[in-house]
Amino acid sequence: MTEANITTWRKSTKSSGGANCVEVGHSEPATVVGVRDTKDRAGGMILLSPAAWRVFIDGIKDGGLSVS
Repeated sequence: MTEANITTWRKSTKSSGGANCVEVGHSEPATVVGVRDTKDRAGGMILLSPAAWRVFIDGIKDGGLSVS
């Protein structure tokens, strides 16, 4: 899987232009979710299944994961 498989990237609304900016991308069909550093787009990305992404997001919303 490469960046070419990710069709839509969007920057986090929590990214303030500081040091911690991320983008999330989705493939078509929706078989993978990518996460990358907005300031270093060529630096690689983390690829997750949609189910793993949902577990991650739910963990943040439920307070089980700390975001700083």
